[in-house]
Amino acid sequence: MKNKLLKKLLLPLALLLGSFIYAQTVTGTVSDASGPLPGVNVLVKGTSTGTVTDFDGNFEISANNGDVLVFSYVGYKTQEVTVSGNTVNVTMAEDAAQLNEVVVVGYGSTTKKEITSAVTKVDEEEFNRGTVNSPSQLLQGKVPGLSIYNKGGNPNESATIRLRGISTVGANSSPLIVIDGVIGASLDNIDPNDIASMTVLKDGSAAAIYGSRGSSGVILITTKSGKAGSTSVSYNGSIAASSISNKVDNMSPQEFVDAGGVDLGSRTDWMDLVTRTAYTNVHNVAISGGYDQTTFRLSTNFRDAQGILENSGFKQFNSRVQASTKILNDKLKIDFNASYTKRDSKYGFNEALRYAVLYNPTAPVYGVDSPYPFNADNFGGYFETLGLFDSFNPVSIINQNLNNGYRTEFTYSANFNYNVTDFLDLTATYSEQSKILNNREYYATTSLFRGSATSPFRKGLARTYDRDDKFKLFELYGDLTLDPTDQLNIKFTAGYSWQQEEYFDKFLSAGDFPNNDLLYLNALEWAQDLRNAGFIELNSNRSPEQRIIAFFARASATFDNAIFVNASIRREGSTKLGENNKWGNFPAFGIGVDANKYLELNNVDLLKVRFGYGVTGSLPSDYGLSLPQYTPTGDLLSTNFTRAGNPDLKWEQKGESNLGFEFNMGRLGATLDLYSRKVKDFILERTVEASEFGTNRRVENGGDLSTKGLELSLSYDFIKKDDLTYKSTLNFSTYKTTLKSFDATTLNGNLGAPGQNDTNVILVAPGEEIGQIVGPVFNGDVVDGSQQFVDLNGDGTIQTSQVIGNFIDANEDGVRDGDLTVLGKGIPDFELGWLHQITYKNWDFNVFFRGAFGHSLVNNFRVFYEPRVGSQGSYNLVNTKYADPNITNAKFSSLYVEKADFVKLDNLQIGYNFNIAENDYIKSVRVSLTAQNLFTITGYTGADPEPALTDRGSIDNGGFLPAYANPLIPGIDRRYNYFASRTFTLGVNVNF
Repeated sequence: MKNKLLKKLLLPLALLLGSFIYAQTVTGTVSDASGPLPGVNVLVKGTSTGTVTDFDGNFEISANNGDVLVFSYVGYKTQEVTVSGNTVNVTMAEDAAQLNEVVVVGYGSTTKKEITSAVTKVDEEEFNRGTVNSPSQLLQGKVPGLSIYNKGGNPNESATIRLRGISTVGANSSPLIVIDGVIGASLDNIDPNDIASMTVLKDGSAAAIYGSRGSSGVILITTKSGKAGSTSVSYNGSIAASSISNKVDNMSPQEFVDAGGVDLGSRTDWMDLVTRTAYTNVHNVAISGGYDQTTFRLSTNFRDAQGILENSGFKQFNSRVQASTKILNDKLKIDFNASYTKRDSKYGFNEALRYAVLYNPTAPVYGVDSPYPFNADNFGGYFETLGLFDSFNPVSIINQNLNNGYRTEFTYSANFNYNVTDFLDLTATYSEQSKILNNREYYATTSLFRGSATSPFRKGLARTYDRDDKFKLFELYGDLTLDPTDQLNIKFTAGYSWQQEEYFDKFLSAGDFPNNDLLYLNALEWAQDLRNAGFIELNSNRSPEQRIIAFFARASATFDNAIFVNASIRREGSTKLGENNKWGNFPAFGIGVDANKYLELNNVDLLKVRFGYGVTGSLPSDYGLSLPQYTPTGDLLSTNFTRAGNPDLKWEQKGESNLGFEFNMGRLGATLDLYSRKVKDFILERTVEASEFGTNRRVENGGDLSTKGLELSLSYDFIKKDDLTYKSTLNFSTYKTTLKSFDATTLNGNLGAPGQNDTNVILVAPGEEIGQIVGPVFNGDVVDGSQQFVDLNGDGTIQTSQVIGNFIDANEDGVRDGDLTVLGKGIPDFELGWLHQITYKNWDFNVFFRGAFGHSLVNNFRVFYEPRVGSQGSYNLVNTKYADPNITNAKFSSLYVEKADFVKLDNLQIGYNFNIAENDYIKSVRVSLTAQNLFTITGYTGADPEPALTDRGSIDNGGFLPAYANPLIPGIDRRYNYFASRTFTLGVNVNF
């Protein structure tokens, strides 16, 4: 018994002693392709013995020969190494799971690795932060080649969106929007809080599957959805304060008087009176969840967004429903989406900003404060400088007049996906969308601005505009997936698409009211214009039912998980085109090769080379352009033939090739795209021979342009620890667009009144780069108040009139006929976006810089109001660093064309995630503070250095802004632009 007891005691003691005798200290270094890795977990497999690498990646652990060490780190593949000695060095490989990330493309999805086109996906965590009132703002600066500018930041204006520059001249130049598979869905009918990801199809091979609407690129939006297993409630709320970030430098009241201005006795800061600290409230509540095969998400969004201009901003209610279920033994999946938006807008009057700059700073706000005789009833009590051209009290404009809008939108879609077999799926989608827009303007009988209060015959003005748009979509397609061998995977997609849209609008303008008691709501019948023929304006339009019908097919193949091929064809017809050219074909082809599969480079996860080519199109923006047009005259419609029909009118066509390179190695990721595109057959209204067509106007195809560009994206994870991460992403893009052929060589971009009505400054000419600013060169001398210009052609005379003849070399002798030259260009040479994402324990930091370089702007405020014109003694003067008191005659020149390069801290956010004790109610709480447009580094003296990519023309105080913005006329900083703001936002997110 004693021996047995002794054995039981000695055996574990011997084992314990043996562990001390045979255990050894194992040391080593853990690194990745970029160097040592701190914070890596090192564990002896099957035990609790473990350690962590230090700052230099070194570790020390006690282990026996034959033990297995497990190395694990966030973002890297877990690695196991058997101990055979006292030194173990490990190089860890990046977990390349992101290469298998699913990316939505046209009519389906694929993995990131298999894509053969230029496609960029931006997830929610990469979106811009803070007060974002439009989905397009989420992407600003995030995608190389995608330019998004809302110059001035008017909350009621949509941003100008350009993908790889100008893709069309006479059609829609903004990318096609596809929301949850609905082609042509409204970007205004989705709240930014409901977006999960946005995918940009940049090149022709990716967009060709969308045919005649893909030339300007495609933005695919995927909304958030519910998850089965639990029900969750989230609240996102924020309050923001915005203030004007930069003003146009003008004279103070005392400077104005000292310079000889007319002193009216007051000292007034007009800009301060028409602007404000604007507050924005955003509230979003979402309920999501599901059970078994059914999921749902319901969200409600409310926005009350003020603009920095008094009486501008909007209130918006949006609600969205998403539901998904599976039936018929899980073979049929049904997805339903619906969205409703109601927005009430106060557009205000941008002109108030313009007159706040130029109005006499010594004038009083109210007439009772004026030392001059004044009848307060004439102008509602406001002081007005009568007898002066283009001079209106800005406070009176804001307070006396109304400019409001009302918009409602409703969209729903149902998607049915039936799994016929393991390799065959059928998908059907049906969607309808309606949009109703109502605009209302009223100019008081006492308003000098547009109300014509000084006229004894006509006082006050009311305008109404109503539009109703309807849209229907039906699509049916099938997916066939085959795996003929272990190394070959093939997928076929083929389908049919039908879309119909129509609209109705009407416009009414009437004036001369007895008083302001009823405003415009019930007062139209009181308009005295009813007694006078020719004063009332009335117009209405109804489109025919415009249809698009298409048949499409696509084949994609993957070989050896390294060679990827994609080809597609879409045949599409549209009733917007001429009878002889309703149908067109849009082919595409792409190939990609993961070269690293065969090169087997150390620590490289992906080295892909891809090439794609695709043909896309653009349809006319307007309806009925191929049909003859008549304008009513008296009782006879047919007697006034204004535009000839064109049965041969066809779509604009773009052919684009793209060569791309993708590289992933550990923490480093890079994408480079080189592209070349040619657009032809612009849809333009032209002057034709009346003897041939019966009238001198006709819409025809003609002209072409070419664009060459480069896009680069670099990302690097500088730090990847459990408690600390830091990732930086840099986006770079550049392009050049040349107008190859056109039916005219002209100078466009009329600067306007007063005094510059014949001044056109933007060159539009075959063989020339788009966006060149043309004018005379100021030589620095001023004689008798006038700038002196350089004799560029050396002929002894100065020819500087803004006509094309003074720029071109008509007789081709190598010398220009006049003395105009290129002073700059309106399109940037390159654009940058630089994102920094940092997390530290519960904190997260997001810093985003954005810049554009190489572009210039015609500073219109300086052109008109900087010269010390003697006759303008009652107008304030712009007073920048370029102002020369000796210049007393206004004349456009190089003096007013400024380089507008800028870098701005566009977005800075600091967030904190609270540690919430486990409970049945609150799951997480996060608060954040965001600053937008915090500072801008630029030499430009205007209000906003961002490029003006389009132009709406010279607009005086006479009416509505023109709907058409000309992409051939970039580079003019107009006087009607809104002023940029700086915004601070406090936000909170609570998940229940």
